[in-house]
Amino acid sequence: MDRVQNTTISATPPTGRLRSLDALRGFDMFWIVSGEFIFHGIASVIKQRHGLVQDTSNWQIQTTEALSFTEKIFVGISNQLHHTVWNGFTFYDLIFPLFIFIAGVSMPYSMGKQLEKAGHDKAAVRRKIIRSLLKRTIILLLLGMVANGALQLKGYEHTRFASVLGRIAISCFFAALITLYCSLKGQILWFAGLLLGYWAMLSWIPVPGFGAGVLTPEGNFAAYIDRQLLPGKLHRKVYDPEGLLSNIPAIASALLGVFAGTFLKNSTFVPPRKAGALAVTGVVLVVAGYAWGLFFPINKNMWTSSFTLYAGGWSMLLFALFYYIIDVAGISGWAAPFTWMGMNSILIYMAAHGLINFESTSTVLFGGIISKFPPEWYTALLWTGVAVLQFAGMYFLYKKKLFVKL
Repeated sequence: MDRVQNTTISATPPTGRLRSLDALRGFDMFWIVSGEFIFHGIASVIKQRHGLVQDTSNWQIQTTEALSFTEKIFVGISNQLHHTVWNGFTFYDLIFPLFIFIAGVSMPYSMGKQLEKAGHDKAAVRRKIIRSLLKRTIILLLLGMVANGALQLKGYEHTRFASVLGRIAISCFFAALITLYCSLKGQILWFAGLLLGYWAMLSWIPVPGFGAGVLTPEGNFAAYIDRQLLPGKLHRKVYDPEGLLSNIPAIASALLGVFAGTFLKNSTFVPPRKAGALAVTGVVLVVAGYAWGLFFPINKNMWTSSFTLYAGGWSMLLFALFYYIIDVAGISGWAAPFTWMGMNSILIYMAAHGLINFESTSTVLFGGIISKFPPEWYTALLWTGVAVLQFAGMYFLYKKKLFVKL
């Protein structure tokens, strides 16, 4: 999903890739296509056994001392696999910005390789890259609407035009343009300007009926822009978490990935030192995002500037960990299933969002085995079967060297 090229099914895998980047992309994708449901299913079993209460306002299961250490781990993971209702941060809030960050990391490699081959005719290559970017952006925008159910033809007013894939398309398109035409200094200035500009808009521009700096679902300036300009249906009625204005800081999320990719391409430092530098940068970003969040809340729905830094810091830390283990230490066997999924991320996303009914397939294939277990294990085992099917399909395509690329 992150490569800048025409949409096609390739018979050869891309060369010169960071193995850790493919694995991290697959790890990220796993949670939203099956992983979350497995852990919710296990947590549900634990909840039933111990009579635990789940707060439906934020879907957090309240733990007690009666739980074993292992049970607390599963419940804790399940609690992290829910979005925060408004302000705050969970692991599930990281999944989306992490994917955009990963796409940004790949840009210096994919575009840099094309520019290096261009010789003195870099202008022509830039134009070619932009054409590919435009095509990719349009395709992702359309696929995003398809994933939202646009093909069900329920009418314009019931169609949600904003989407996860649309956010990826727009943020990566503009981040790529900045990368193509700006020096590193210019990219940093754009990064700072995007975050500060977005903060200024949400803090200082008054919203009719609410005033300036009201960061509630109805009162924030980004939600107001969605209600005025975004066609069709809004995902949350009064705002859309993938709305128009919040694309601005999402561009900065992609630029953070660009900075990481540019740094890794630099041959001045040895790989272990690069991993350490990425980790330190991640810590700095987390601290900076948290500090800014004291005044401008960390909020995924608005994609606030503090959220961009905070999520970007955790993205950098995760990438540093994967990079060190897989590319530096060479311990990569454990990550193979994630790599299979990461190499076909666009395909597995679309397959899990309407193209294939994995739940029904899992029921047909594994229903007999699942029925032999206590009924409370049904959800966890059903979605474990879904994960097996998904990884098996991705492995088949990987072995056949078939990769859907944009």
